[in-house]
Amino acid sequence: MSDHRAAMRKRAGLRLAARWMIALSAILPAGSALAAGDNVSVVRDLAGRVGPILGSALACQDIPQARIQVVADKFRAVIRDVATGDAEREDISQTFNRYVFAARDAAANRTDCKLADRQLADLERSVAGPSLVSVIGPAAANAAPAPVASILPPAPPTSAPATTIAVTPNVMPAVPLTNSNVHGVTDNEIRFGIVAPFSGSSRELGRQMKLGIDTAFNRANETGGVNGRMLRLIAADDGYEPARTLDAMKQLYEKDQVFGYVGNVGTPTAAVAIPYALEHRTLFFGAFTGAGLLRNDPPDRYVFNYRASYAEETSAVVNYLIKIRRLQPRQIAVFAQSDAYGDAGFAGVAKAFRALGVNDGSIVRLNYKRNTVDVDEAVGQLRAQKPQIRAVVMVATYRAAAKFIEKTRDSYPGMIYTNVSFVGSTELAEELNLLGPRFANGVIVTQVVPAVGGYSTAVLEYKNALAKYFPGEAPDYVSLEGYIAAKVLIQGLRQSGAQLDTEHLIDNLEAMRNIDLGLGTTLGFGRAEHQASHKIWGTALDDAGKFTALDLD
Repeated sequence: MSDHRAAMRKRAGLRLAARWMIALSAILPAGSALAAGDNVSVVRDLAGRVGPILGSALACQDIPQARIQVVADKFRAVIRDVATGDAEREDISQTFNRYVFAARDAAANRTDCKLADRQLADLERSVAGPSLVSVIGPAAANAAPAPVASILPPAPPTSAPATTIAVTPNVMPAVPLTNSNVHGVTDNEIRFGIVAPFSGSSRELGRQMKLGIDTAFNRANETGGVNGRMLRLIAADDGYEPARTLDAMKQLYEKDQVFGYVGNVGTPTAAVAIPYALEHRTLFFGAFTGAGLLRNDPPDRYVFNYRASYAEETSAVVNYLIKIRRLQPRQIAVFAQSDAYGDAGFAGVAKAFRALGVNDGSIVRLNYKRNTVDVDEAVGQLRAQKPQIRAVVMVATYRAAAKFIEKTRDSYPGMIYTNVSFVGSTELAEELNLLGPRFANGVIVTQVVPAVGGYSTAVLEYKNALAKYFPGEAPDYVSLEGYIAAKVLIQGLRQSGAQLDTEHLIDNLEAMRNIDLGLGTTLGFGRAEHQASHKIWGTALDDAGKFTALDLD
């Protein structure tokens, strides 16, 4: 009897697959052929056709998610009944998920919602009618079918769930599940926001940071997400201008309903963003800045850093210049952005001077204005210095740093230029390489991640994931930092379990110790320690304009 029911289920699945093929033939552009071959191959091909339609619909706020959910449930029923085993069913389901969410993310803010609604309606009409359960019959319906209740894989069962709901195929849950009242968390998704420059002269920093986080999120999502929920990153552009940061933070929290912020870029913008996050008791994790305002003592409960601080970076380079290169403190100047970022870097140099017993009151500071490459005043200040400056610690972004080097290299051929990691190493190298080898050769950048050209476990994993999810994107120090920060966050989320909320997550983060991601150093937090890493790596550009390792000790 069971064999008979299985055969009936198989035939019903094939009938539904055929119905989907007919539906899609009316939607796809002329000349778009559906796959031929065995039934599993057909359903795999259907996943690549249905997923983008549902993903585009998900990007449209005016399309009720319940409509999308019903269609997704029906397609999952086809997958379940055509697949020959659990492994194959899981593989096709994950393929389907990737198509859905890749299309949703690609369509965000720029999809044709009228077309998306029309295509969804065509699918609804074409696959309307009896569900798989009723086609097979009551006996099969009572045979404990696998639950299919969401576009994403359901969260794994816990021993004592707060709310238990019996779900059958093609039926939407009628009541909320456990975490529906947690801001930015649904039964299927955890939404994070990033506020960064995606326009203006520093836009590549924002793009690379988001790229790294997306890579880590995609890698987690491919294997079922975090406790059954997919991770989603929503971006808001502040152009690296603090005047725009608050609106961007509000947009993500109030409109996009994010659970927390990850990878925000910049110090002057963080000065605006952090008070908002603290006011709303919202996680502010892994920002791309080493400034002290994110490193209070004791630490702010909702602020966590992956990276070493600017004070640690500049201390390492000042020690290198004085102890290894044998420079006198008076021969070192600071080229810094005229804002909180530049102030943080300058303060780090001053602290390093004091630690060496040197008066920090005589440090020369050469300034430039944020989001410009107007460095002429700084160049003039440099030329006026007596005795001559032999090293410049640069606390700048890549375009301004490159312009300063361009305008001073010929006058100071032996000058040592050092940069903190925020500069954007890849972009700085590209700018200098365009000028010629003499401009790039010997320029130092301190890093808070290992060399992207290395072969550590963490770097190889990152490069493989980047190539898989974003083919054509070159490895980059900023995106590697975003990837590692996101990996630490993901581990904290997983350890928090299915019952996720901000306070529980923070308690779990503070309990994380000795995290080994293959960096060559372990990471960890504590109640009095919200910075995971204190490691500094040295790099320098060679004659070919490539970064090589530099021993700072």
